[in-house]
Amino acid sequence: MKNAAEILLVDDNPADTDLIRDVLERSQRPLHVNTAADGEEAMSFLQRRGKFAGANSPDLVVLDLNLPRKDGRAVLAEVRADAALRKLPIVVFTTSQAPHDIVCSYELGANCYVSKPGSLPDFVAAVKSIAEFWLGSASLPH
Repeated sequence: MKNAAEILLVDDNPADTDLIRDVLERSQRPLHVNTAADGEEAMSFLQRRGKFAGANSPDLVVLDLNLPRKDGRAVLAEVRADAALRKLPIVVFTTSQAPHDIVCSYELGANCYVSKPGSLPDFVAAVKSIAEFWLGSASLPH
């Protein structure tokens, strides 16, 4: 069993990526955060293609829906269609609060849907709660 949890953060907003990484890395749990800026890069990472051939498999994916090249919905569908990846826990963390996006994400196999709050304190609290639940309380497949 690995000592540190591996997280793949998939988000194209550098400010959000930096903030999420900072909050996660300040948690009490040992973890390592990898990032992907679009859906194509996320799938390359998850399938260990190209420059990601030696990457560790993530224990958790934090996925934005609105991504360039391949959006989060397509990533969800592709991960759930891949027998080697389908058990991977995926938390959708996105700005959308649209009921359609929430329903669609769960239909595609998201394990959790969290809307990004607009205020900094609420954003930080949301990231902390994701980390506490998924890396603290939940039992993850290995």
